[in-house]
Amino acid sequence: MGDTQSPPLKGIKVIELGTLIAGPFCSRILAEFGAEVIKIEAPDGGDQLRQWRKMYEGTSLWWYVQARNKKSVTVNLRVPDGQEIVRKLAAEADIVIENFRPGALEKWNLGWEQLSQINPRLIMVRLSGYGQTGPYRDRPGFGVVAEAMGGMRYVTGYPDRPPVRLGISIGDSIAALYGVIGAMMALHHRNVNGGRGQFVDVALYEAVFSMMESLVPEFDVLGFIRERAGNALPGIVPSNTYPTRDGKFVIIGANNDSIFKRMMTAIGRADLANDPQLATNAGRVPRTGELDHAIAEWTQQHDLEHVLAVLEKWEVPSGKVYDAADIVKDAHYLARGMIEQHQLPDGKAIKLPGIVPRLSDTPGSTEWVGPALGAHNAEVLGALGYSEMQQRELKQRGVI
Repeated sequence: MGDTQSPPLKGIKVIELGTLIAGPFCSRILAEFGAEVIKIEAPDGGDQLRQWRKMYEGTSLWWYVQARNKKSVTVNLRVPDGQEIVRKLAAEADIVIENFRPGALEKWNLGWEQLSQINPRLIMVRLSGYGQTGPYRDRPGFGVVAEAMGGMRYVTGYPDRPPVRLGISIGDSIAALYGVIGAMMALHHRNVNGGRGQFVDVALYEAVFSMMESLVPEFDVLGFIRERAGNALPGIVPSNTYPTRDGKFVIIGANNDSIFKRMMTAIGRADLANDPQLATNAGRVPRTGELDHAIAEWTQQHDLEHVLAVLEKWEVPSGKVYDAADIVKDAHYLARGMIEQHQLPDGKAIKLPGIVPRLSDTPGSTEWVGPALGAHNAEVLGALGYSEMQQRELKQRGVI
């Protein structure tokens, strides 16, 4: 019997060579479930994410989430002695994660061919804008561009306005999740099927593209190009966002046939509930505008809480639009441990998002928040055989 109380990735060693979002989010998930993640950062400031968005005492609050459970080691990848440190780490690692432009690591003698020769069991997750091959591979690629190329931006927003972005870096995050999936598949193949190490090629635009549902077959078979539709869910009715009397909004998804009938009964529209033409989604689609108007007419007569209470009573899927203040005080979030309480280095309390997914026997955990730059240099380099004197000399030369 194994130790069911140990983290599921205990004993897995990960070297993170990434910066900003896609690579670091990928390794963050592995760190949350017990992998030893050694994050390599440039000695002169480290990952730029340390300075992104809202700051507290000189450090990004995002950093404390994105780098939790990671060990920070400073290494200059552009000099031979720094490259040698990474090669030594890769020699005993299970996974290397990187999100540089294709070819960058090869210039530093740290590419897949070089590292896999040192460690044939190595798995390398390579996240980039366009992938490691193809005519666009050398282009700089950020998540915002990938979201456009992958088809997501075109369908996001209102039909009479330009495409809009989601309020988060969704392209990077989706790619990171595929990086984790690919790493776990490769790890299983290596450990269970007796396979060798391999690299996982995740292109950000392809990660976004994979989310686009029936976009391609609808165009190929019917010549249909999906357009922006605001808050509605085209072809699935009713499903939309509706205003309430107190200036708030409610999301309602009543597109199931039986739910639709309950919804119309709940708002006092028995005529619509019993209209045979509206009994199926196919009949409701041509009357989308009429149904949305009827629902909005009702929601605008009541405050949000009353609307939610009525819809909950009638078992109609619905919910308010949460902001950060709603999230951190919500009873369900709290009951499921999705708001964690930790401390910053100066002792200030900080709330962090809980860890997903939830494993029944071996859940993930936050062991520490994002570390100071180079906080684990002595520990990691010492384990590689670098003496204190050697570390001081490397630091003086700007290698670490």
